[in-house]
Amino acid sequence: MRTLLDLVLPASCGGCDTPGVDWCTDCAAELSRDPIRLRPRSDPGVPCWALGPYRGAARRAVLAAKERGRRDLAAPLGVALARALSTLRAKDRPLMVVPAPSRRAAARRRGGDPVLRAARAATGWLHDCQVVPLARTRWYVRDSVGLTTRERHHNLHGRIIVAPAAVNSAQIPENVEVVLVDDVLTTGATATETVRALSRVGLRTRAVLVVCGA
Repeated sequence: MRTLLDLVLPASCGGCDTPGVDWCTDCAAELSRDPIRLRPRSDPGVPCWALGPYRGAARRAVLAAKERGRRDLAAPLGVALARALSTLRAKDRPLMVVPAPSRRAAARRRGGDPVLRAARAATGWLHDCQVVPLARTRWYVRDSVGLTTRERHHNLHGRIIVAPAAVNSAQIPENVEVVLVDDVLTTGATATETVRALSRVGLRTRAVLVVCGA
């Protein structure tokens, strides 16, 4: 079946469009470097890190996963995220990865949430780690594309929530280390509001990790 699909839609690297492979070694190497520190305009109050800047393989992979339905990229992005999480996490504590929330309409349009898929792929490579999609947006949150920095903050302010019941059902260890994961960090509005929502239910976020920072 895969051979037949390749004849109709030939495989190409999600990071550079090299034909014949889903993800090439050069793009894998580009995303395997040490994570870089970000300082967004809206400070979520915790360190923010990225696998790389918003260009090159990282940018193209994010866009392919979001806009071109490249579900297969969850695996290589998960490996890269896992490597960075392993570097950033405390070695003696369990880790909980919380994917940044996506608008439900956007997730339906994309056939699922690419951030959640990549986060789940990442936790499969890590010891004592779980992914828990606790955060969600209110139904009336707008798409952030085209919004100014001020409009993005107004759009999300108080509109990302974490239900206490969801926290209770997740059976979270007391000494858990929480890392928020997303695909892109631009203004920092989503990270800031999600960190606030987690803190309201007693969960302290240790860091934010994204695939690329704009």
